[in-house]
Amino acid sequence: MTQAPNTEVDFDQLTAYQRYKLMASLIVPRPIALVTTLGPTGVANAAPFSMFNMLGEDPPILMVSINKHSDGQLKDTAANILQSAEFVVHLTDEAMVEKMHACGEAFPSHVSELTAVGLTPVPSHCVRPPRIQEAPVAFECVLHETLETTSRYIFIGEIKWLSARDGLIDTQHWRVNLRDYSPVARFGASFYIRSSDRFSIGQDAVQPADKQIDSL
Repeated sequence: MTQAPNTEVDFDQLTAYQRYKLMASLIVPRPIALVTTLGPTGVANAAPFSMFNMLGEDPPILMVSINKHSDGQLKDTAANILQSAEFVVHLTDEAMVEKMHACGEAFPSHVSELTAVGLTPVPSHCVRPPRIQEAPVAFECVLHETLETTSRYIFIGEIKWLSARDGLIDTQHWRVNLRDYSPVARFGASFYIRSSDRFSIGQDAVQPADKQIDSL
C-alpha cells in the first residue's frame, strides 16, 4: 500500500504570524486561564489566555504565556504581573464561558472587565488581585519565574491557594467530582469545545464512564 505524502513545513521559512496560526490551530484543545490582576490604580483586570497549563506539583507551578502588542507595548495583565508579582488563574466552565470570552475584548485600562461583563470579584486569601465568584476553580499565584521572548512574556506562577466550588473536591481522598465539572477548552479563534463527551481506553473501559470517573 502506497503511503500518502506528508505536508512538510520548514518553520525557519515562515513568518511569526504563520507559525502562530499553525501552532495555535494544531495544538488543540487548550485549557483557558482567565487571569485576574490589579492595575496600579487598583482596578481589577481580567483576561483569558489559552497558552496556559500546569507545569509541576513540587513546587506547584503553572504557566501563562501573554503576547505583546504589535508595537511592543504590554497587555494590562502582563504589565500588572510584572509590577505586582501576583495573579489569580481561574478555570472556566460552560455556565460562564460567554462572560469569559467577553473579557477578551479591548477595554481601557481604567475599566474593570469584571464589572463590564457582569462577573463578581471576591477577596482572595493570600494575594491582592480578587478571584471570581462564578469560576469553578481559582488558583492564587505568586510569580515564580519570568521568561521573555521576542513576542511574549511567559509567567510561571507558584500556586499558594486553591478555591473550588462547593462539592467539587473531596478533601478526604483528594479527588475531584469530575461528573459535575464541565470546563471548556479553546479550539481556535472564537471556537470552544465542551468536556462532557468523555471515554476511556484499556481494561477499565468495560466499566460505565460515570463509575470510572469517580475513581480519579
